[in-house]
Amino acid sequence: MAKTNGSKNLISTAVIIIVLLVVVLVGRAEFSKPYELCKIVEGPGVTKTGYLSDYFDGLKGTPGDTKLYFLEGEEPGGTLLVFGGLHPNEPAGLLAAVVLIENTQVDVGRVIVIPHTNASAFTYTEPMQASPPFFEIETEWGSRTFRYGSRLTSPLHQYPDPQAYVHPSGMLLSGGEVRNLNRVFPGRPDGLLTEQIAWGLMELIWQEDVDMVIDIHEARPINPVVNCIMAHPDIIDIASFAIMDLGADYGVPIRLEPSPERLRGITHREIGDHSDALAVILESPNPAMDALRGPTNADLVVYGQDEFFKRASEAGLIRVPYFEGDREGFPIDRRVGRHTTTVMVLTRTYNEFHFDKPIEFHGVPTKDDIIENGLGHYFLRP
Repeated sequence: MAKTNGSKNLISTAVIIIVLLVVVLVGRAEFSKPYELCKIVEGPGVTKTGYLSDYFDGLKGTPGDTKLYFLEGEEPGGTLLVFGGLHPNEPAGLLAAVVLIENTQVDVGRVIVIPHTNASAFTYTEPMQASPPFFEIETEWGSRTFRYGSRLTSPLHQYPDPQAYVHPSGMLLSGGEVRNLNRVFPGRPDGLLTEQIAWGLMELIWQEDVDMVIDIHEARPINPVVNCIMAHPDIIDIASFAIMDLGADYGVPIRLEPSPERLRGITHREIGDHSDALAVILESPNPAMDALRGPTNADLVVYGQDEFFKRASEAGLIRVPYFEGDREGFPIDRRVGRHTTTVMVLTRTYNEFHFDKPIEFHGVPTKDDIIENGLGHYFLRP
């Protein structure tokens, strides 16, 4: 009898161990998924790739390192640098960067694109926001999956936050902003991870002699700084002419927001102050970021339709139109199309001011192209 009970206990123990092993392995697979960034296809215009750690080796082997895509023309010229995914909860920036990588072909000069500028912040979503970890874009051959990340560097990679963050300029910010990549420029080579990422990006700008930087973002629809170009003083003239062309030639209404001198740490302000590059930030409306929203899910990210925003629009409470023609909401194709068109027009306008270092490319779809053909039409199959 004792022998039988012993055998049963042994079997029970073995079953428990097997179950625990299965749970551990499945859990490990599930928890590792957020760390997998979306696959990007090197389009016909990509001539080489690299990593941010190639310019600042302090990032080598860290979650702050990220991949760079170079698109180079046969003729020398200027260099354009595009940031996507600096705030990974602003997905139009990531998707616009992917569209550029997979479609652009450069004729003169160079274009460098970084789709996951803050790679760490793509590895998690913000607590208490109910954000979807992934969203999908439909294509002719199936669906393409992308990460929806967080505004801030992961606390698993940089912790703890100080009670207050003192920017190198002396400006005082709340402690959590030390993980906001768009508040720590120009960064510190011996600082925390987010500051080191910013420093690595500055090293890239300095070492590659970048002429213009376009940082693609999104904002809350209720925010007054939305559907706009935020411009450093050195690029105000170019941005002003580009805005006129965007409205007249492409039906893209967009406002100009001069960079506030006293608000430090932001990409376009610090890049413009600490390098020869001309720098702007682009902003489009993302309803999934706004507290006004209803249920937060992948459909809201992609289609941008929400009953609360519709009511707020009817009451005149939001800063951007909820309806565009017969289209409702803030769909991702419209937002990405705004950005790709603005990148194209800003670069064309830059050439009119800097004919000695032109940047010329083709293959970039406009907003009308993307709306007509669908955003997925411009994504290659991994």
